[in-house]
Amino acid sequence: MFDRWHASTLAEKLARPFVHIVFGARQCGKSTLIRSLLPPDAHVFDLADPGERSRFLREPERLIRICQAMPARKEPHTVFVDEVQAVPALFDAVQHLYDGDKKPWRFILCGSSARKLRQAGANLLPGRSFVHHLFPLMMAERPVPKKLKTSAQSVFPLNFDPPSKNLFPEADLIPRLAYGDLPGIVTADEEDRNDMLEGYTVLHLEEEIRREGLVRDWGKFQRFLQLAAAESGQIVNYAAISNEAALSQPTVKAHYQLLEDMFIGFTLPAWTRSPRKQLLSTPRFYLFDLGLRHAAAGLAASPQTVLSNPGPIFEQWVGIELWKRLRYLGKGNLFYMRTKDGAEVDFIVEHAGEIIPIEVKWTENPTASDARHLRTFLAEQKGKAKRGYVVCRCDRPMQLEANITAIPWHDL
Repeated sequence: MFDRWHASTLAEKLARPFVHIVFGARQCGKSTLIRSLLPPDAHVFDLADPGERSRFLREPERLIRICQAMPARKEPHTVFVDEVQAVPALFDAVQHLYDGDKKPWRFILCGSSARKLRQAGANLLPGRSFVHHLFPLMMAERPVPKKLKTSAQSVFPLNFDPPSKNLFPEADLIPRLAYGDLPGIVTADEEDRNDMLEGYTVLHLEEEIRREGLVRDWGKFQRFLQLAAAESGQIVNYAAISNEAALSQPTVKAHYQLLEDMFIGFTLPAWTRSPRKQLLSTPRFYLFDLGLRHAAAGLAASPQTVLSNPGPIFEQWVGIELWKRLRYLGKGNLFYMRTKDGAEVDFIVEHAGEIIPIEVKWTENPTASDARHLRTFLAEQKGKAKRGYVVCRCDRPMQLEANITAIPWHDL
């Protein structure tokens, strides 16, 4: 059992007397983590089991009767429902029990899609619930090879400490860019990873989408997914994808929203607080894991795919890493900035009252020219943005200008 960075925080929160809803994409390790935190006598209902799911679909009030039959005791009974989005009516059952008497039970509801819950008008228990998320592995959970570490302390302000000694297998940069960071993939034999990722896109996504009735035409959705994956990390061009996938633009936008609702993609908004005119305002879209991105785009998840065009893939990896960290912190925002004449800042982190611009370069030898857009941004945001970073493949931090530092990817 490998440790997750979020485990101790989640354990503390799950102990509080609320209904807890844990969201995250399939294969992120939600069920494994939650089950490791449950008491031995927890009551577990797995709605991925067709028989269990059918029983609750026919009779969601069955949960009420089961819980009411649990013997009274000083400590609350822990009730864990996995894949809860399969039976949205269970949220009403939980509310009935919780509002009647919150002391006898502690509910943990786990799901991999919010779409059906929203479409069904599911009661997400406002005022009664805590919502948590789990994501693929961060760098803190998957160490870099010891030979790469040149300093004990990273200079990057949004750095996370490792959870404990039980870390996932270490990995250099190319394997991270090739296979992504899903727990089941990084612990598999390397020769099996590409096939497993292809299976994820075909089996897990299709099963979820078909079972929940989330799209009408699976074939056209597959074509959309391939195009969206190929364009991951780029500014969204709804018209082009609409033409290529033979779908209306409203349907394309709905499909992008579906990927977010299934927690396998996220939108990166454009930074607009600049005195410069001609700023682009269209968002970028990212799939949440590079291994999944390659497989969904119809590419081999392999080092060869990465090395054929490493810069954009490296940039995506940095953006995904920053996004995961901010989501776990529960505060802060991530943006990008680009003007119509091509001036660009890859990422802008807004956190703890500070604005931090970041450029991503594939180079091993960064120079002041790699920081030119950061220099302009810092001058524009004087007093608000105090320092910028170039994330690259240099072997140790380098000062490019007084307020701009180049840092190795492994010090991010």
